[in-house]
Amino acid sequence: MPRPNDGFPPGAIIFFLVKMLYRYFILNKPANMVSQFVSSDHVPLLGNIDFQFPEGTHAIGRLDKDSEGLLLLTTDKKITRLIFSGKKQHKRTYLIMVQNEMTQETFDRFAKGVIIKIKNGDEYLARPDNLSRVSNAVSFYPWAADAREIYPHTWLLITLTEGKYRQVRKMTLALRHRCLRLIRLSMEDITLEGISPGEVKELDQETFYRLAGIN
Repeated sequence: MPRPNDGFPPGAIIFFLVKMLYRYFILNKPANMVSQFVSSDHVPLLGNIDFQFPEGTHAIGRLDKDSEGLLLLTTDKKITRLIFSGKKQHKRTYLIMVQNEMTQETFDRFAKGVIIKIKNGDEYLARPDNLSRVSNAVSFYPWAADAREIYPHTWLLITLTEGKYRQVRKMTLALRHRCLRLIRLSMEDITLEGISPGEVKELDQETFYRLAGIN
C-alpha cells in the first residue's frame, strides 16, 4: 500500500483507501422479503438476513418483495449508475413459473414482445432478448420445486436487457398467465451458483466489475 512519502498527491492516498473499502455482495434473496434495510411497513427486510452487512450497504436495482434470487448489494454508491445508466445494456436472466399451460401461439407472442403499461400510464412494447421453455426447472435452480406444480403451469427462461418496473410480471399478465414464481438467476456473468436462499457471497472489486461487465 502506498505511504505518504511515496510521491502521491495528497488526495490520491485518501481516494485509494476509500476505494479499497468498497465491498460487493451477492444475495440469494428469499421470496417475501423487501429489497431494503429500512421500511415504515412491518415487512421482512434485508437486515433479517443472517449476515453482517457493513454500514452504507444498499441494493443495486430492484427485486420486488414476491420475487427471489440474485440481488446485488454494495457500499459503492456509483455502481447503480454504472450498471443501469451506462451505454452498455446489461442482461438479466429469470426463471419464471406461470399459471396454466402456455400455448405455442402465446409463447410466440411473448417472444416477439408484449405491450405493457409503464410510468404515467404510457404503453411500452417490452421485448425479451431470449425466451425458452423449461422442462426441468430444478436443473436451473435447485430450489425451484413448487407444490403448485400439480396444477397446470409453465416454466420459462427469459433474458432481458431492459428493466421496467415489474416488467416480467406485467408481460405474463398481459398474456393472461399470472406469474407464480420469478427467480433472477444472473446478471451478466454474476450468477447464483452455489448460493442457497438467504445466503450471501462476497466478491472483491476486480471480480465484481469483471463479472458485471463494468469497464
